[in-house]
This record gives sequence, C-alpha cells and structure tokens, in this order.
Amino acid sequence: MGMEFTAWMSLHHAMHAEEGRPLSRATLRRIAAFARPHRRPIVMFLLLSVVTAVLTVAAPVLAGRVVDAIVTGSDAAVVLRLAVLIAGMALAEAGLGIVTRYLSAGIGEGLIVRLRTAVFDHVQRMPVAFFTRTRTGALVSRLNNDVIGAQRAFSDTLSGVVGNTVTLALTLAVMLSLSWQITVLALLLLPIFMVPARRLGSRLARLEREAAEHNAAMSTRMTERFSAAGATLVKLYGRPEEESAEFAARARRVRDVGIRTAMLQWVFITALTAVGSLALALVYGLGGFYALQGRLDAGAVVALALLLSRLYAPLTALASARVEVMSALVSFERVFEVLDLRPLIEDRPDARPLPDGPVAVEFDAVRFGYPAADKVSLASLEDVAKLDTRGGEEVLREVSFRAEPGQMVALVGSSGAGKSTVAQLIPRLYDVDHGAVRLGGVDVRDLSAGSLRGALGVVTQDGHLFHDTIRANLLFARPQATEEELWQVLRRARLDDLIRSLPQGLDTVVGDRGYRLSGGERQRLTIARLLLARPRVVILDEATAHLDSTSEAAVQSALGEVLQGRTSVVIAHRLSTIRAADQILVVEGGRVVERGRHADLLAAGGRYAELHRTQFHQAPVPDARAA
Repeated sequence: MGMEFTAWMSLHHAMHAEEGRPLSRATLRRIAAFARPHRRPIVMFLLLSVVTAVLTVAAPVLAGRVVDAIVTGSDAAVVLRLAVLIAGMALAEAGLGIVTRYLSAGIGEGLIVRLRTAVFDHVQRMPVAFFTRTRTGALVSRLNNDVIGAQRAFSDTLSGVVGNTVTLALTLAVMLSLSWQITVLALLLLPIFMVPARRLGSRLARLEREAAEHNAAMSTRMTERFSAAGATLVKLYGRPEEESAEFAARARRVRDVGIRTAMLQWVFITALTAVGSLALALVYGLGGFYALQGRLDAGAVVALALLLSRLYAPLTALASARVEVMSALVSFERVFEVLDLRPLIEDRPDARPLPDGPVAVEFDAVRFGYPAADKVSLASLEDVAKLDTRGGEEVLREVSFRAEPGQMVALVGSSGAGKSTVAQLIPRLYDVDHGAVRLGGVDVRDLSAGSLRGALGVVTQDGHLFHDTIRANLLFARPQATEEELWQVLRRARLDDLIRSLPQGLDTVVGDRGYRLSGGERQRLTIARLLLARPRVVILDEATAHLDSTSEAAVQSALGEVLQGRTSVVIAHRLSTIRAADQILVVEGGRVVERGRHADLLAAGGRYAELHRTQFHQAPVPDARAA
C-alpha cells in the first residue's frame, strides 16, 4: 500500500465526513431486524476481516526478517522459508479477499433486495393522493440511492471500522516494539495528513454536491423533454434552440465543477504524497542512523517503512469513522421514513369478499374532502420545506343515488363539480368522510381489496398504457388469459384487424403511455383490457372526452360490449353519449341538483336542459375578416 493510495484514502474519508445526527435506539433495532437474516454471514465476514488485517501487518514484519537474514549472512534456507511464508500469506490474503468480497456482496445485495421490496410493496399500498403530490424522482431515489447507502453501512463502513481498528492496533504495537522513537515522530506528522484533508475534503464535498445538483437538474430536464408529450410541446412551440442552449449551459457548469474538482484532488494528492515521502525519508534517515549505531536492525528499518503507510490509512479512516457510520445509517432513516408513512386505505382485519352475482352501486349521504398533504405525503418527497396542511374542504355534500344491477347511471355537470371524485370513491381510491359507498349492499370499507378490484373495471379519459407490448398490457388485467381470449376481447373492442396488420401483432410495443397508437386505438385497447378482466361493475370517466367523431363512434361501439348486462357509472361530458342512461345525475358544487331520465330532465328545463342547449346550440359562423 503506497503513500499515494494512503493520501487518496485520507481525501475520501474527509470528503464524506459530514456531521450526522444521533440515531434513536428504535432505528437501530429496526436495522438489526433487517440484518438478522444475514447474521451468520456478517459474523463470518467480520472474522475474516480481522484475519486479513493480521496478514496485512504480518507481511512487513516478515520482510524485515528477510533483510536481517541477508545482512547477518544466515542460511539461504532461512531466507527461502521466509520468502515462501510471505508468498503463502499473500496468497491467503488474496483468497480471503475473494471470500470476504463474496460475503460482502451477498450481505449488501441481500439487504438491498429486502429494503427495496419492503419499500416497493409499501408504496403500492399508498393512496392515489400520495402519488399526485410526490415527485417520482425523489421516490425512485429512496429505492436506489438511499437503499444503497443503507447497504453501505454493512458492506463497507462496518467492515472498514473493524478492519481498520485491528490494523491500527497491530501496526502501532509492532512499530512501538521496533522503535518507539520513530513511531512517535511518525505520529507527529499525522496532522499534516488530516488537517488539509479535512479542509479540502469539505470543499470537494461541496463541489460534488454542486455537480450532483446540476446533474439532477439535467436529468429532470431530459426526463420531461424526452417524454412523448414533452418533446411534442417543445416542437409545437418551436423552442429547440433555447432548450439546447439551456441544457448546454448546465452541462458547462458541470464541466467547470469537474475541472475544479480534478485540480483540487491532484494538488492535494501530490502534496500529501510529498509529505508521505518526507515521512519515509524520516524513517530511513533516523532508522538508518540507529542501525549504524547498532541500536536498530536493518530489517526493522525496512519493516517500519512498510508499516508506515499501514499506519496513516486506518488512522485517517477511523478519525472520520463515527461520521461515516452516521452518514451511512441515516440512509436507513430515510428509507424508514417512507415505510412509516401509513397508508390511508387498508383492509380491515375482518374484510370479506364481495358476494357473487349482480352488483348494485349505492351512495348513501356521502360527504368527502380530499386529505391534506401532511396526511398522505412527506416534505422531502415533495421537495418543499413544509407540507401544506390545508385540506378537508368538502367536495361532495350529501350525495346519494343507487344504480341497480345492470343499470347505467350517468353523471354530468360543470368541470370541478365532483363527478370524477364520485368515480374514485367506488374503487376505494379514497375513503368517504361521512356516509357510505356500497357494492351489493356491502360497504366498500368492509370488502377485501382483492375482491373489490376483481369486481370493478375502470376506463379513464387518458387510457393509460405501459411501455410494453400489447399482449403484456392486456394480460395486466388477467395474467392467466389464453391467446384465444386475447383475440376475442380485441375483436369485441373492434381492434383485431388493426393488431393483425401490425408486423409483431400482439408483441408490438405501444410506446410510452401508448403514444404509438391513436387516441381512439388507445382507448379501445383499454376497453379490451377491461373486457378481459370481466368486471361486474364498470366505471367510465369521460372515456370519449378527447376523441374526434370517428374515434368516438368506434369507442362507443366497443363500449356497448362493455356495458351490456353490467352495472355502470358513466361520467360524460358529451350528453349525446348518455341519452339512454337509466338515471342521469346533474352534479354541481358537490351536490346532486337534478336526477332523472334524459327526456324528463329536458322537459323540466333545469340545469340539465341548460347544459344540453349550450352543447347543442348551433352558433353562427363568424366573419373571418372580423375575426
């Protein structure tokens, strides 16, 4: 281990030596619980780290004895035996290094799997409100960066503390036994290593954070601009040059930070390597003087020189050990922060399945307000200093209606009236504040999540699809479906001819959010997915809102297959699509202000009639010159 490597290690530890806050015992107990399945590999890993440290110190001592044997003219067999012993120890150290690395990788990767799985499973149980507020990048960072930081506490920091402690103790013991004077002088040079390392280390750490912030900004910009919607917006507004200039400016800032970082590192390493060379000169000079006076063996001088580099590295590492341990373990706290965020929607202990047979949908005096941010999110995930505590304002007030099995109930009204909120309460994306939502006469809060999902099918206006094949997007609804069943639902959704005409057929990748398909095709594919799920209750949330007349006709034809014989709740913007509804509810200000069939509501001349006149009124064509 050369002095240059020791200087690099000093700089590394100084750069990562940031102040950490004490961890609670509860956190430590939770960490121990995660590590418990790996306790035997951890113990073996630590023991092998100790043995490796012993071999690291023993090699210089044996090298010194070889020198003594040569100087004193000992038998060649003695030198040969020592050389063979050194070679054997080198091979043993290499073998132990492979084994410890294997154990370290197994422990670390095992912890990563457990932590990531725990976070992923927990996040999936969070309410929709959590995802509407949380930055996706921040959440992904918890699954990647913080989980890896937590793993480092075991695979790197813990073994480093144990190995460096043993190495330091043995090195000091051996050096003191060889020459306490030289050892004390070598320790006096330690501040020349550590003080500059701390000062430059903190400066380099700031540069690293600055570079990380610029890189994160570039990554966010690329994610937004490289999505299909973002790229389209940039092209429509004709700003590619400005976008390129902004990106290039950020890239240049990263370049400048990189150059400053590289130069600081090089100056620091060069200076500390020079200091290390001075320390070696001290050992050789003073040790040689003692050797010539007969106060020290020549082999001891060589051993002291070799041990010197093994003294500085663990000393500088252990000087920052506490902060390093805290920094690594704080990652556990950030992971636990997500795991401790309690989901608002959970199965009750006595949750039961939905009874078989046709299902009625009932709203009984429902009152509801969206929860405040502090109930569903974390400030660190929203990138804000403090969460918004506002919330709870009612958006639904005493909403009551009943859709009998096989009936269609349609909801119409102004934007923001609360129609989509009604649709979100049926699959229990949120829980009501007062009243009840019932399926088949059972409160949805008393039903198991599995049976609720199995009974409901939802088609939203955006028709979301995963960046995957058509087959995979369909099978997401029912993984065990056969090939024949896939083509059957595509035929019912009026998509089979289109899919057969594609070169890869069902294995065609639809692109990010299905952008390789037209709006109508995307909606019909989501309808085919719903047909494959075979729900008993269908919820359509403005499923044709953004389609042209041709696409709407095709989607409406496919929807006819979906709604046949099923209880349905339809939110419609275009009133022409819900004329045949068994009951139409007009929602305004979170209340049902009118209800009835299409003809009756028109005859009443109320809000529905007003909406109908507004939508179907034929306005005169304006003069182009006047416009």
